[in-house]
Amino acid sequence: MKIMVSACLAGENCKYNGGNNRNGKILQLMAENEVITVCPEQLGGLPTPRVPSEIKDGVVTAGDGRIVDKEFRTGAAKCLEIAMREKPDLIVLQSRSPSCGVKQRYDGTFTGTLVDGPGVTAHLLMENGFRCVDVEDLSKILEEINAQTFLAMRSRKPPV
Repeated sequence: MKIMVSACLAGENCKYNGGNNRNGKILQLMAENEVITVCPEQLGGLPTPRVPSEIKDGVVTAGDGRIVDKEFRTGAAKCLEIAMREKPDLIVLQSRSPSCGVKQRYDGTFTGTLVDGPGVTAHLLMENGFRCVDVEDLSKILEEINAQTFLAMRSRKPPV
C-alpha cells in the first residue's frame, strides 16, 4: 500500500514550533508500506519554526497578523502535485492543522476554538478525489483495510 503522510507524524521536526507529532501507528505503517512524507508549510516556503497560523474567513493568517495564505496554498498545490504523481492509496494528515486538518481546524481567533471543515491542503486533496484521514481516525481506517485484505485473501481460490 502507498501512503502519503504529514511529515510531522513521521517524526520530522517541521511543526510550527520546531517539533514534531511523531506517531507510533505512523511509524508502524512506514515499516510495512511505501510512505511519502510531506509538509505543506515547508513546501510553501515557510520556515521552521514559524509563528502558528489559523484560517479566518477563508484566509490563512499567522498569529502576529501576517497573511500567509499564499504560502499555505502553494504548499497545498505542491502536495497535490506529489499526490497526482505518486497516486497514494491513502493520505494520513495531522488533525486540526490549518493545512492538514481533515475534519476540523482552529477558527482563526487563536483561542483553541475548533470549527468543522478541512485545512487548505486536506481540502485540495479531497477535492481532487484523494482519500484523506485525520491521524486520530487512523485506527478505525486500519481496521477497515485489514478486514478488506482478509476478505480478499479468503475469496481467492486455492491453487489446483
